[in-house]
Amino acid sequence: QVADALNMPFEDSTFDLVWSLESGEHMPDKSKFVHELMRVAAPGGRLIIVTWCHRDMELGEPCLTKKEDKLLAKINRAYYLPRWCSVDDYVKLLEKEGAVDIKREDWSYIIAPFWKAVIKSSLNLSSVVGLLKSGFSTIRGAYAMLLMLKGFNSGLIKFGLITCTKKEE
Repeated sequence: QVADALNMPFEDSTFDLVWSLESGEHMPDKSKFVHELMRVAAPGGRLIIVTWCHRDMELGEPCLTKKEDKLLAKINRAYYLPRWCSVDDYVKLLEKEGAVDIKREDWSYIIAPFWKAVIKSSLNLSSVVGLLKSGFSTIRGAYAMLLMLKGFNSGLIKFGLITCTKKEE
């Protein structure tokens, strides 16, 4: 069923497992998104969120650097995405919703080989010709992949895993 992740058509406490894969980065309201995930989870149910994030802030660091913000803004424009948040931001949202047993993991190292393989596979004449024939949006997407790789290699972009449990009533 296709549904709005910010306003899901499911009853409260419906699912024992709520799984979100590469969706959070598309949500304009991260707080509402997390609220909906928790709302549809049954008491004692597990949530798994795997999403693209920006890096966590260092202690005392109020925000990303201007250079980092600029790179993320270019990626967001190319992929038509809203602002991203960090894994730490997701953890805080989950804590606010009453989630327990929150665990987090940086899966960036698992995804790293993918980026290099995709770019390497496109570095041949037939791929370049196909890209040029495909039109502006595909070219824009290819450009965005290079920006993603730059952010990924600099440590700005992370592939985050967050799991938690909805507290028993």
